[in-house]
Amino acid sequence: MPAPHYGQPRYRVIAAELRRRIESGVIPPGALLPAESVLTVEFRASRGTIRQAIAVLRETALVVTEHGRGTYASPHPLGSRATTGARPETGLREVAADPELAALFAVEVGTALVEQQSIDRTNGVVEAVVRTYRLLRPND
Repeated sequence: MPAPHYGQPRYRVIAAELRRRIESGVIPPGALLPAESVLTVEFRASRGTIRQAIAVLRETALVVTEHGRGTYASPHPLGSRATTGARPETGLREVAADPELAALFAVEVGTALVEQQSIDRTNGVVEAVVRTYRLLRPND
């Protein structure tokens, strides 16, 4: 368990420790993170605090959560490397439909969607950022 960082929210301390594990390879790309119940015991934190920490990692595309399957270390986290070839950096995350997306999908505002973001770089310079959305399916 990491040492406490006074003045910093608990979920940020937990997120930082999980980030360290992912970036150092302790949790390898594509590997399943420990279950929320395991993390609550390890970090002596509530389930809500663990979920907040995972949400921070999801926002930075370090992890991907698959409903009913768990949370995985992203195989290619955004910002983890400067791409010199044609392969884009990609990440997935769950988002709530804003009014514009809700209208496009003909769903209610707040409906769960999956956002995929791809960043194309040439010699470390961002050339394009593409975001696509789809409805969250039960298997997602």
